[in-house]
Amino acid sequence: MTREALLSHLATGSTTVCRAWIVRRRDGEVLGFTDHDRDLVVDGVTCRADTGMTARALHQTTGLSVDNSEAFGALSATSITEADLLAGRYDSAEVRAYLVNWQAPHEVIVQFCGQLGEITRAGGSFKAELRGLSDLLNRPHGMAYTPRCSAILGDERCGFDVTQPGYFAERLVDGTREDRVFLFSAFSGFEDRWFEDGRFEVLTGQAAGLFGVVKNDRSEGAGRQIELWQSIGAPVRPGDSVRIIAGCNKRPKTCRLKFDNFLNFRGFPHIPGEDWLASYPVPDRPNGGARRVGGSEA
Repeated sequence: MTREALLSHLATGSTTVCRAWIVRRRDGEVLGFTDHDRDLVVDGVTCRADTGMTARALHQTTGLSVDNSEAFGALSATSITEADLLAGRYDSAEVRAYLVNWQAPHEVIVQFCGQLGEITRAGGSFKAELRGLSDLLNRPHGMAYTPRCSAILGDERCGFDVTQPGYFAERLVDGTREDRVFLFSAFSGFEDRWFEDGRFEVLTGQAAGLFGVVKNDRSEGAGRQIELWQSIGAPVRPGDSVRIIAGCNKRPKTCRLKFDNFLNFRGFPHIPGEDWLASYPVPDRPNGGARRVGGSEA
């Protein structure tokens, strides 16, 4: 990419420029778009001209203010599909916007870096909010002091290996109901409700790469019925392969007995609750000022 060459081209007053966008989804898929009338290769990615992708003029400022804009485009079977939008495949996708000399596509300037925000669909088209890099500074950071664990099962803070035998299962789906209830005819070796609050990952089929959270897990003879909190967003058909990971409800007892991982427990089980903080002396209750744990004198 030659930024200086494009700046020199712009200084001539007679320009041949267009805009291009490159979208990198979290699953690794990369798509390129341009408002030029022919395809261009920008930064090693082919940006297609037949997608109808456009964007409003970017409003950018100095300092740390959030630079927001919007991108528009038509839904199509070959680029951005409604099914992929519904499945959340474009949520928080990385976006780069370029100003390109279409006569020499290696002459480019990066005008915007950020992520896709809220996406809406209507009338065969979509509208996506573009969020600048400074939007990351608007997110809460730091540790939350709560009685339950704040780590996610299997992450660096938790440290538990969810690939151990007995803590995950891979099965073929035998039936579905309402796109969020999954039936398995042969599913033994796990206690009832073992997978509640666990992760449900789709490995094959149209929903491959998507996941949900288990709401209910019930054994039915030799089989099992697993219900998710909400639909994954893409159809899961009988015969598709899924991986289900044991659930953790973030409680100290579960961490100690189910996972034997209490040394990595990231909660504060003895922190006073709101009722204790707002309590006051009453005649029929001990008021000796002793330490209180779990809402009782200790």
